[in-house]
Amino acid sequence: MKSECQLDDIFQVMQKKLSQEGLLLTSGGTDHQMNVMTIGWGLVGRLWREPVYMVAVRPSRFTYEFVEATQEFSVNIPADGMEDTVAYCGQVSGRDYDKFGERGLTALPGKQVKSPIIKECIAHIECQVIGTSTVRPERISSSVQDSCYSSGDYHTLYYGRILTILKEK
Repeated sequence: MKSECQLDDIFQVMQKKLSQEGLLLTSGGTDHQMNVMTIGWGLVGRLWREPVYMVAVRPSRFTYEFVEATQEFSVNIPADGMEDTVAYCGQVSGRDYDKFGERGLTALPGKQVKSPIIKECIAHIECQVIGTSTVRPERISSSVQDSCYSSGDYHTLYYGRILTILKEK
């Protein structure tokens, strides 16, 4: 059973998973109009007097369409042993594959957002988009350009107000 908690309760495991294997970002609804993707970048803090989780999504990604349409997303912290699933969700597109079905993931309704949470994950951060910005090529270093944007597919940064945090009891 999942219960509400504070960011401090999950922060260390979230940061560890983010830097080692990644987290799972879900968007859309639970009616098969949804997607899950792996994220390896994310920032948590306060912005505009709000607790915020900032995620970076490229416009070429299937997830981008859902976040744009719903203005919501959920960040899911995978349980130990989900490393292959996290890798898979970062290697294939939801346009072409049913990642939930193929990896045995269970989409549950979010508590405060339409975006699903993943039952098999140990914690979830539900967010409502309160702002966006687009990475501007002229404002980033050439080393970042070369290592992250050789294709020219610049991220949109979504600033999500943290509405609720859930974790396994």
